[in-house]
Amino acid sequence: MGEGVEWAMHCCLTLAWLGHERPVPTAKLAAGFELPPAYLNKQLQALVRAGILASTPGARGGFQLARPLDKITLMDVVTAIEGPDEAFKCMEIRQRGAGAEAPQSRFRAPCAISTAMRKAELAWRRALTEQTLADVRAAVERQAPRAGDSVRDWYARG
Repeated sequence: MGEGVEWAMHCCLTLAWLGHERPVPTAKLAAGFELPPAYLNKQLQALVRAGILASTPGARGGFQLARPLDKITLMDVVTAIEGPDEAFKCMEIRQRGAGAEAPQSRFRAPCAISTAMRKAELAWRRALTEQTLADVRAAVERQAPRAGDSVRDWYARG
């Protein structure tokens, strides 16, 4: 999984702490995490296409949450950034090389490795679907009760 997922989740939390008063420009979000603005903007645009963020064009434009954190699952963000494809793709290499001479009856059952990986991915996807960004925000605020205040203070300084 790429770093864009982490960036996207942090930006969503930041936007939640900042509220809905006005859009936050990409450059400001990028500065808040010392990230490259052009690359971050690609991640933010992916979140817009997924309906997680809303964007406002122009000099006073930027990004805001399109829906509350409790309506955004971690899987929503992962899918927006990484796409919906499965992480593991079985290429049936067991049927090549030494396996090429085996009878086809040997390959009727699904590959045990593929089965194990699909089972693990399904569990991972379920876990991400069961957690929302509101859950993550609550965990952050338990660990650092002033996290939201710190974010608002930093962004208020201009």
